[in-house]
Amino acid sequence: MKIGLISDTHGYLDEKVIDYFKDCDEIWHAGDIGTVDVFKALQAFKPLRAVYGNIDDKAIQELCPEHQRFEAGGLQVWITHIGGYPPKYNTKVRKTIIENTPDIFICGHSHILKVMSDPQRPRLLHLNPGAAGQQGFHKIRTLLRFEIQDEKVQQMQAIELGKRGR
Repeated sequence: MKIGLISDTHGYLDEKVIDYFKDCDEIWHAGDIGTVDVFKALQAFKPLRAVYGNIDDKAIQELCPEHQRFEAGGLQVWITHIGGYPPKYNTKVRKTIIENTPDIFICGHSHILKVMSDPQRPRLLHLNPGAAGQQGFHKIRTLLRFEIQDEKVQQMQAIELGKRGR
């Protein structure tokens, strides 16, 4: 199973995303989608799992939940927009992380690309694809692409889309 992971598009979808994700089975969006047009473009391209973020309006909130928990390739996945990172989890998710630890915990919001394990929960892999949009403090727009095979995350790739233009 090949996954394209994106976040913080803020209403901007670079056409390079389509090229980088053309071989993916699914796209996962970790919030701050920005516009229904971006959501629909991704949804029309590949199966999409998405959550809303703090900048997303009611139209996006009606299309996406705040949290998504699901199984993919034998792994438990949790996607939310504001979740923090190991060990500095957001207070809204910390208790659940401890009591019901997923295998993959995905967040956006920070605009900082991170791939890291939790030293206190070694089976948990934290992913944040950074920001793919033009708005924010990030300098380089980024994505993640990976595979889930034999109940393991493999072939992790950090992809740079180029400099933020605004």
